[in-house]
Parts: sequence; structure tokens; C-alpha cells
Amino acid sequence: MVAEKKIVLFDGVCNLCSSAVQFIIKRDKKNKFLFASLQSGSASELLKKLNYAESDFNSFILIDKNKIYTHSSAVLRVLKYLSSAWSILYLFVIVPKFIRDGIYNFIAKHRYKWFGKKEECWIPTPELKEKFLD
Repeated sequence: MVAEKKIVLFDGVCNLCSSAVQFIIKRDKKNKFLFASLQSGSASELLKKLNYAESDFNSFILIDKNKIYTHSSAVLRVLKYLSSAWSILYLFVIVPKFIRDGIYNFIAKHRYKWFGKKEECWIPTPELKEKFLD
């Protein structure tokens, strides 16, 4: 079952990232996604298995069919799989990657300052536990 899912790895102490996960869960009508914080053992094991260096850990990573997507490509690919009009935003993939990633990196660099940071990772409710790897 896990192999069929798209896995979103996120910065569990980042308010923006946690809000993004909640946004995805609410719009994931076909139950395509699983989640794990980058601080979790599951994320670390999964990324090592896929030969992704821990030094490259980023605030938002999508794993889809054992392929890793990062930065703006991860965000756009997630939007592509969501229900409703959100999937239309995938069209921004035509914007050159260096521009998309420049905007992504600017937001990521300031995310704690603008959106805040938690002392601990966000803990899902019991109803959402099945959507998380640990």
C-alpha cells in the first residue's frame, strides 16, 4: 500500500509546512498521500534508501514512485494530484525551474520568521494517524 502512495516529507516544526500538510489532507479526496516529518526516523530511512543525502534535506520533499521531487517541483506535483481546481496550478511547471525555485527558496529561507516555528513536530489527530508513516 505504501508503494502506491505519494509520500510528502515536511519540516515538522515549521508552521507553514504543517499548514501545507493540513491543506493537502483536506483536498486529498482520493487518499493518494502519506506524510512524515523530516525529523522522523521514517523520513530518514526512506531518504537513505533512495540515496538522498541528509545534507540535502529540504523543507518539502515529495516521493512519487521512488523518485524524489524537491523545491517548487515538489509543491507543483502535489497540487497536480489534488482534487478540484488546485490541479490547474500545475501549469506553473512551464515557468523555468530557476525562477520557481528562486521564489521557493526565498519563502523557505524566511518561513520561520514569517510563519513561526514550533518547539515540537505537529502531531496528527487520531483520525489522521493512518496518513502518517510514524
